[in-house]
Amino acid sequence: EVQLVESGGGLVQPGGSLKLSCVASGFTVSTSSMSWVRQAPGKGFEFVSAINAGGYNTAYADAVKGRFTISRDNGKNTLYLQLDSLKSEDTAMYYCMNTWGLPFGSRPESQGTQVTVSS
Repeated sequence: EVQLVESGGGLVQPGGSLKLSCVASGFTVSTSSMSWVRQAPGKGFEFVSAINAGGYNTAYADAVKGRFTISRDNGKNTLYLQLDSLKSEDTAMYYCMNTWGLPFGSRPESQGTQVTVSS
């Protein structure tokens, strides 16, 4: 059974940093494209970042490019998202998915981790 468990969210001031983790079970992250998506209050799901199975190709939404960094630890079967220079508009529930991007009509099935950026 595929399971994804996110953690690392919290309350942070604008300009601060967080590192999100996504522990995978039931499959190997090194053989799968993985993505982070988010959902702000009252809005739909939004693609944030993706990394391909080989780990040599990454993608970022324009809104986070240069501030967020996706990575993974194959030994720990874990996906990460480093969030730097956080802004209030980054406030959202963050989810990981074992996909490349956010396929049309799809949605995360994990519980997510809440990131709140506020002074």
